[in-house]
Amino acid sequence: MFKQIKKSMDWGDAELVLETGKIARQADGAVLASLGDTTVLAAVTFDKTPKADLDFFPLTVHYQEKYYAAGKIPGGFFKREARPSEKETLTSRLIDRPIRPLFASGFRHEVNVICTVLSHDLINDPDIVAMIAASAALTISGVPFEGPIGAARVGFANNTYCLNPAVPDMHEIRINPEQKLDLVVAGTQSAVMMVESEAYELSESEMLQAVQFGHNAMQPVIEMINGLAQDMDVQPFKFEPPDYSDLLERVRHEGSDKMADAFAIQDKKQRQTAIATARESIKAVLSQSDQEDRSLPDAIKKLESGLLRGNIIAGGPRVDGRDRTSVRPINCEVGLLPRAHGSALFTRGETQSLCITTLGTGEDEQIVDALHGNYRSNFLLHYNFPPYSVGETGRMGPPGRREVGHGKLAWRALQAVLPNETDFPYTVRVVSEITESNGSSSMATVCGSSLSMMDAGVPLRAPVAGVAMGLILEADGQFAVLTDILGDEDHLGDMDFKVAGTDNGITSLQMDIKVAGITFEIMETALEQAKDGRMQILSEMANALTEAGEFSAYAPRIKSLTIPVDKIREVIGTGGKVIREIVETSGAKVDVSDDGVIKIASSDSGAIDKAFEMIHAIVAEPEVGQVYTGKVVKIVDFGAFVNFFGKRDGLVHVSQINNQRLGHPSEVLREGQDVKVKLMGFDDRGKVRLSMKAVDQQTGQVRHSR
Repeated sequence: MFKQIKKSMDWGDAELVLETGKIARQADGAVLASLGDTTVLAAVTFDKTPKADLDFFPLTVHYQEKYYAAGKIPGGFFKREARPSEKETLTSRLIDRPIRPLFASGFRHEVNVICTVLSHDLINDPDIVAMIAASAALTISGVPFEGPIGAARVGFANNTYCLNPAVPDMHEIRINPEQKLDLVVAGTQSAVMMVESEAYELSESEMLQAVQFGHNAMQPVIEMINGLAQDMDVQPFKFEPPDYSDLLERVRHEGSDKMADAFAIQDKKQRQTAIATARESIKAVLSQSDQEDRSLPDAIKKLESGLLRGNIIAGGPRVDGRDRTSVRPINCEVGLLPRAHGSALFTRGETQSLCITTLGTGEDEQIVDALHGNYRSNFLLHYNFPPYSVGETGRMGPPGRREVGHGKLAWRALQAVLPNETDFPYTVRVVSEITESNGSSSMATVCGSSLSMMDAGVPLRAPVAGVAMGLILEADGQFAVLTDILGDEDHLGDMDFKVAGTDNGITSLQMDIKVAGITFEIMETALEQAKDGRMQILSEMANALTEAGEFSAYAPRIKSLTIPVDKIREVIGTGGKVIREIVETSGAKVDVSDDGVIKIASSDSGAIDKAFEMIHAIVAEPEVGQVYTGKVVKIVDFGAFVNFFGKRDGLVHVSQINNQRLGHPSEVLREGQDVKVKLMGFDDRGKVRLSMKAVDQQTGQVRHSR
């Protein structure tokens, strides 16, 4: 019934298996990929006729995690998977980015890639498995795809690179002092296509070696996918790229001078207006058949691209007049918003980010329901890109894939410099509002967020800056790496290479390309050039702020203490009675975690101190030799019981009340009387022994025995 083909190999610490022919047979290509017990199904379908009205490649990638894969039932009211999680959105982008440039030029057929996580062993991350499965499914589908690609995750611990570290080792790497890197790399046999990473201030050389390590490790995977395709005897879909060379010549003849004049304008809005005018003037002089030709937009874009790229390769100035290595003028301001806990406005040329930091308590942490288990995050970074930032109208709605991806990139860049939770027990939320955009608003977010957090009093280990690099790569091998790219250079160039870090090293690296891969020579050049740009930006940021500022009067103050785990029940009390009393009496928020860490928060320091004293009285143990003020709670023939430490009572024997011989303790004491006692120790049964006569009842000073 089934015509199955299966390939397997040992890869890293697990077996990688690719199989096809049994599941999803009506898709154009379907591959079930497994690494260990993590299994992902990738199914590819594509329309056999092009979308006539589109001037772009309609590729959509969907990565979806099913809770049953980890033996879980979804939370919430409906008990089924709902909108994509952040991880699903980011992984969809992770798959899309390296495969998109490898489709044939001019291919306008709709392509759908759906990757479904069917099983998760909580060791091998399904994102790498999904990338491999998608690559294999595309390769056997017959679609004009110049792959396959491979993918690998790289860790760096104890100065050693590791292939596909286990999920527990990579989750929240900032709490693992040994793990310094979480890098995902994808590429073909000859070149790197995509890099995504977060790191702990690694050098340029260490990052480049990590990419090389991952690229070498994926080569057996690419060979296995090619072997699977050979066994399938794949019949390629017949597609001939449109030949619009004659049309391109006419477009160049009619519009080269007009378009060159438009690109010579340095102001973005004026340049865009002039380019739009030049496009219309070109169309106006063309024949009716040329105007109706579906390849006309491609021909005009080819003209624009050739002018911009040719001028740069020839050594001429960029469209805004800069050379290849210059960073645009930078302006940094902090403390703009009086009621925000921290704020900063970072402007670089025509790109601007307004970043706002809010400090919260443990109650504000984000609870993430992930396949590998629930966890809490106390650092949130959200990125918003309204249409007015590029001078356009548009629909406002929930964040899309771009917003989620850019926000996560900035999050990765900053997580390495955050203080330890024990030193700074706050939940930190940063929001980046992009108010202007003309090139790398995500890197502006990194810079603005760093300043904003320091303005809020967050003691970052070091400021972080980011810069976006571009590439012009010609067919003859000539290339130019551009620092701090503009929107036009991103749109018409070949690479978007973003590097963020401190003056000590890289904290995040992301690379996307539009060609069939780049060499390590180009990557090394881009990394070194990016370092120079980053240092220049950090220098400009230092003019505004170099370290954490004063806390806002509107930010909560938090004091933390750690108690023995077996004391948690006493602090909470039956049905929460004790902790409610603490909150109501002190007026402070109290958050108790399972590991015994208690955070007390309030804008009133007196409320924090009151709650701290109440908790301390419950969990602390009295110390032998210390003097305490207590209250007589009961008088008996042989002495008096004194409540001296929280709810703890102790006996003052009649012989320890004073230096006189007493017939009965009531001769000098009464119930409710305040007295000072010294803790003498504990008897064989653990009973407390107190002494009044060892303490001067007026001064509280210990009387020394003679």
